[in-house]
Amino acid sequence: MDRRTFIKLAGGGASMLAVPQLLVPLHAIAAERIARISRSDAEWKNLLTPAQYDILRHEGTEAPFTSPLNHEKRSGIYACIACDLPLFPSKYKFDSGTGWPSFYDVLAGHVETRIDRKLVLPRTEYHCARCGGHHGHVFNDGPKPTGLRYCNNGVVLKFIAEGA
Repeated sequence: MDRRTFIKLAGGGASMLAVPQLLVPLHAIAAERIARISRSDAEWKNLLTPAQYDILRHEGTEAPFTSPLNHEKRSGIYACIACDLPLFPSKYKFDSGTGWPSFYDVLAGHVETRIDRKLVLPRTEYHCARCGGHHGHVFNDGPKPTGLRYCNNGVVLKFIAEGA
């Protein structure tokens, strides 16, 4: 076998090894790229306001209709206040009438969910995939196309206007 034939075969074989990566769902790929951050409880307390600390680290909830983000209509991104990870593009935002900023979808791989059993009925809570901060709950009563409502505490979001 000459060198040219070997290179062609080797190149073709290497590209075949890459094909399974193309079959991995996008959200799985995105989740792998997000580097986790970890801080002590004292560090989080120093970095966050008392309200942000209560919600992000102790799964608290802000009062409804108190967030200025409820009325935000500009194009941009909503990111985690603790670590700046983008969570929601503004095009996913809608007025749910609940008093909290609500979104019908999230950036793939940017949140993690788990079951919250603190109330009588279990709910699905979601957390930032980078810092683990609690942001809110997801419900199955949202608009199309997903039918989901990510109900977020506004005080733990940072709005970054498009072009800023």
